[in-house]
Formats: sequence, structure tokens, C-alpha cells
Amino acid sequence: MNITEVRIRPVKSDGKTRAIASITFDDSFVVKELKVVEGPSGLFVSMPSRKVGAGGYRDIAHPITAEAREEIQTMVLEEFQKQTGTSGAVTH
Repeated sequence: MNITEVRIRPVKSDGKTRAIASITFDDSFVVKELKVVEGPSGLFVSMPSRKVGAGGYRDIAHPITAEAREEIQTMVLEEFQKQTGTSGAVTH
């Protein structure tokens, strides 16, 4: 499967979330609510999740292989940086 579209919606907040993203695979399957987050080592992509139990979170969708995670993170962060004009540290 190939990522055929990445959409970024920058977020202005006091928190660590910098943007909400969606990715489309092969022009036929979309995953929404990925987050671009500012972490201690730079930006990273957090997968969509929902709250479970007392303060815990569980991913709703996530890549199974390290290669898939890397491809998603790279494409989302590149699009985020294009749209926002940032060149902040990116963790892979």
C-alpha cells in the first residue's frame, strides 16, 4: 500500500500537539486523527487512540512494521513542515 495523500491541520494550543493529520492509502482508505506531537527529542507522529480505563489510551489504528511506521512518520512530518514552514528536529 502506498500513501497517496497527507492532510495536515495545524493546532494552536499550549499543549504538545502541533497538528492533526489524516493519511490516505492507495486513494481508497483513510486514517484520521494522527497527531504531530512535540516530544523531548523533537516532533513525532502519534497514532489515533481512544481513552480506556483510568487515564490510559489504546491505539485505534497503528502500523505493524517498523518500515510502515517510518514511512507514515516521514510523510506526515514532511507535509507538516511544508505547511508550517518549520524546520524543527524530527525524530525517526
